[in-house]
Amino acid sequence: MASASRKIILCADDYGLSPGVNRGIRELLDAGRLNATSVMVLPPSFVAQEVAALQYAAGQAQIGLHVTLTAPFAPLTKDFTPTRDGAFLPLAVALQTAAVTRRYHIGVVAKEVAAQMRRFTEAFGKSPDYVDGHQHVQLFPQIREAVLKVVAELAPKAWVRQCGRQTSIVRRVTDHKGLLLDILSVAVRRKARRLGLTTNPAFAGTYSFQLGTDYPTLFSTFLDGLPDSGLVMCHPGYVDAELERLDSLTSIRERELAFFKSAAFSTLLATKGVTLF
Repeated sequence: MASASRKIILCADDYGLSPGVNRGIRELLDAGRLNATSVMVLPPSFVAQEVAALQYAAGQAQIGLHVTLTAPFAPLTKDFTPTRDGAFLPLAVALQTAAVTRRYHIGVVAKEVAAQMRRFTEAFGKSPDYVDGHQHVQLFPQIREAVLKVVAELAPKAWVRQCGRQTSIVRRVTDHKGLLLDILSVAVRRKARRLGLTTNPAFAGTYSFQLGTDYPTLFSTFLDGLPDSGLVMCHPGYVDAELERLDSLTSIRERELAFFKSAAFSTLLATKGVTLF
């Protein structure tokens, strides 16, 4: 058994996405198997009852704002652009638009992020403990400037998720998605420091989301080299019709949920010298 102890952040993304996702996350929070969850304020399942249930289950866990700027969701602000059929752009198009053609306007994006921040604050009665983004939008060029600006103005005590990893060079270059997040995170960390904002020291949790993935073994690698206060992203939940309508990640959520509920998860944390609380 490991002797050194590290306290990490295990964060379940997408609270608010569907009743099944919400229920799965609350079960893990209630059992002490998570210590953070990121909340989407745009889906139909973000309602007062689900907010109250989360507040009851969360205990000491952190609750953050999961800024949402991709399809199929629609903006809160009427003048947000660019859109497609009244909704945000799909992820691939949004990334290309931000990184290549730079068609986002920082002021327009900031107005939308601020509207989502206000909806969160009104629902929970407080500012978010941290801010991140659905599908990592907080890292995209132009969008990151808007997100950081709003956090600095409306929730300066909140930390912002960056997705730079502490892994071997081989794993960095072979994991193309992770490598892209590493690159995008450099500017986020630099700009956050200039604004006096805090970011998490390291990040883990990306993978291909294939059903054949051995998630328990993969999760063990997420903990390797992760420093104190490092963050691991996860997506547990139950599959329901609302989830299937809104998101492509379905069955993999139940696999993650089952692992985090298992004795194997507790044993792994102890073996790696990791705690959540």
